[in-house]
Amino acid sequence: MPAPRKYPDELRERAVREVRSSGRPVAHVARDLGIHKEALRSWVRQAEADAGEASGTTTY
Repeated sequence: MPAPRKYPDELRERAVREVRSSGRPVAHVARDLGIHKEALRSWVRQAEADAGEASGTTTY
C-alpha cells in the first residue's frame, strides 16, 4: 500500500498555479505556502509534462 500523500491535492494545484501564473521563483512560493521547494519544483515539472509544455512522462 502506498504511503499517504503529505500535501492535499488542492494545495498542490494552488501552488503550481501560483508558480505558473505569477512568474515568482519556486523557492519563494514554496516558502510562502510552507511546502518543500523540491516537492513544488517536481509538481511544476509534472504539470508542464501533463500540459505538453515539456518532455517527460505524463500522469495520464
